[in-house]
Amino acid sequence: MMFGRAVGAGVAVAVLGLFAGVVVGVPAGADPGAARIEDQRVEPDRTIDLGVYSPAMDIVTRVRVLRAADPEEPAPTLYLLNGVGGGSDGNWLDRTDVVEFFKDKQVNVVIPFGGAGSYFADWRIDDPVLGKQRWTTFLTKELPPVIDKEFDGTGANAIAGLSMAGTSVFQLALSEPGLYRAIGSYSGCVRTSDPRGQAIVRTVVGSRLGNAANMWGPPTDPAWSANDPYLHAEALRGTDVYISSGTGIPGPYDNLGAGMDPMQLLFGAGLEAVTNLCTQQLRDRLQSLGIPATVDLRPNGTHSWGYWEQDMHTSWPVFEAALHRL
Repeated sequence: MMFGRAVGAGVAVAVLGLFAGVVVGVPAGADPGAARIEDQRVEPDRTIDLGVYSPAMDIVTRVRVLRAADPEEPAPTLYLLNGVGGGSDGNWLDRTDVVEFFKDKQVNVVIPFGGAGSYFADWRIDDPVLGKQRWTTFLTKELPPVIDKEFDGTGANAIAGLSMAGTSVFQLALSEPGLYRAIGSYSGCVRTSDPRGQAIVRTVVGSRLGNAANMWGPPTDPAWSANDPYLHAEALRGTDVYISSGTGIPGPYDNLGAGMDPMQLLFGAGLEAVTNLCTQQLRDRLQSLGIPATVDLRPNGTHSWGYWEQDMHTSWPVFEAALHRL
C-alpha cells in the first residue's frame, strides 16, 4: 500500500550526537507485568529509539520518539502510524521530512513500528502467521502513560495515519473516547463493514498472509459493524478531524524522470482512486451528522509518500490548535 524511494529525513543535532549510542537500562523494581521501557537509545538525528514492552502482546515493540523543541518543558504528543507494512517497507522517518518539520515544534512525535496487516486492532484469535495482535490495547492504554511519564507529556494527544492506519486512527479514537483531541487520516478507507469495505480489509490483511476472520470473524459477524467508524461517526463529535486523499491522477510527486519507482503509478494510481471514493463517502457522512472536519481532496496524486508528507504539513495546524487548546 506504500510506494516510492526513500528520502533522507535525518537532521543532526549536536547535543544529541554527543550521546548517540547511549543505552539506558530499566529502572530497578519496575513492575514486570506493566508496560515499560526495556531499552532506550538516543540517536544523532534527534530521535530516541525505545523498546517498549507490551503486556497485552507479550513482546517488546520498537518506538521512535522525536523530542519536543524544548525537552525541558512539558509537551503534548502526536502519534504517527505507519501503513500496512508497519514501517518495514517505508516509514515516516525514512520517507518524509518529519524530523526537519518538527524540530522547532513543541510536541513529542511518537512513531510505533510493527503491526503489519493488523489494522492496529485487538484481534479475537491469535493468527497463525501474524501472531498475537493487541495493538489497540497497546496504543491506547499501555503506550501513552509510558510516553507521558518518560517525556513529560501534558496528557494532550493527537494521532494520524496513512493508508491502512488511516482507518485505524478512527477505530482507536472510538475505542478510547477522549484520548485523542484530533485525528488525521491520509488516504484511508474508513468504512469497513459494507461489502466493499470488507473486501478491502481482507485484501490488506491478506497481503501480509493474515486472516481477517481472526480479527473480526466471518463477514456476517457483528464485530465488523462494531468496528466500522463510518457507522459510529456520531461518537467522534468533539474530536477534531482531518481527512485527505488524492484521485490517482499523476501529480507533482509522480515523476518517472526523477527516478520514481514505476510501481508507484502501476499500483498507487488505482489504490488512491479507491481511497478518494472512501474519503468522499466519509466527508458526506460527517456532513450529514453536522460533525466538523477538515477535508482535503486533492485534484491529483497517487498512493505514495510524497503526498503523505504533504498531508502531514497541511494537517499540522489542525493538530497544533487541538493539542495546545486550554
